[in-house]
Amino acid sequence: MSTSRKRRSAPRLSAPSDRQIRAGVRCVADLPRGLRRVLALLLVVVLLVGGVLWLRSHEWNVRAALDDLLNPAGTAVSTGFAGSGVQTYSTASEVLATLTVAEPYAQTRYKRDAYGNPWADIDRNGCDQRNDILTRDLTNLDVASNCYVLSGSFIDPYTAETIDFTRGPKTSEAVPIDHVVALSNAWSSGAWQWSSEERVLLANDPLNLQAAGQAANTEKSDKSADAWLPQPGYRCEYVARQVSVKSAYQLTVTSAEKRAMQGVLATCPDQPAYRSAFAG
Repeated sequence: MSTSRKRRSAPRLSAPSDRQIRAGVRCVADLPRGLRRVLALLLVVVLLVGGVLWLRSHEWNVRAALDDLLNPAGTAVSTGFAGSGVQTYSTASEVLATLTVAEPYAQTRYKRDAYGNPWADIDRNGCDQRNDILTRDLTNLDVASNCYVLSGSFIDPYTAETIDFTRGPKTSEAVPIDHVVALSNAWSSGAWQWSSEERVLLANDPLNLQAAGQAANTEKSDKSADAWLPQPGYRCEYVARQVSVKSAYQLTVTSAEKRAMQGVLATCPDQPAYRSAFAG
């Protein structure tokens, strides 16, 4: 004859009552003054160290740290790139695993003009790459007959801020075109030994170009994924594009860069990689 035992449910923790809180306060108040001061000092030290480590994990960027704290999931942004019909394959994590890990190296110093004149018309559609990317990434467009984008707007995927664009000597700079893999990063990852034709392709490949706000573009500069990332809602696509560019052009990654990329892609294991229409 067998007997069955009822499963005991786990005890539920309840919030402390007012009486318990008052008792705790009295307990602390009864401690010697010197001990209270030591405990208070330890609490301040813990808070300071925690704050420093939190800022350090965000590369000392207060805005980014606060964004992650207040909105850890970020804001999902639908980009013109994702809607451009770009071909996908495999997963970005699998492609990342194939990249060569090496420290930055170049026998010659990086110069921007090594990548040719900015915004070459590599697809030969009669429009330079800057205006092609503005046309791809912006909405509410007003485009002149010579391909120049006169005005438009977009949600900057790097910050999730809505930005208006108006062409002009003092206003065009509000929307620069970012190289997702910075050209100086590419230089020390292998591009220093390429032909000029190969470098022109990388500098103008739509896979590696993204319209962005001026502030985010400046903040990012030539940083790799271990030193800078956009707002959380755009990190998966951003890192997947970096991985895809480095794979398409056979560029290396540093060990720190790879770890940062792995950390992002672990949150989106099904994120695909993207094919370049120009590399290879």
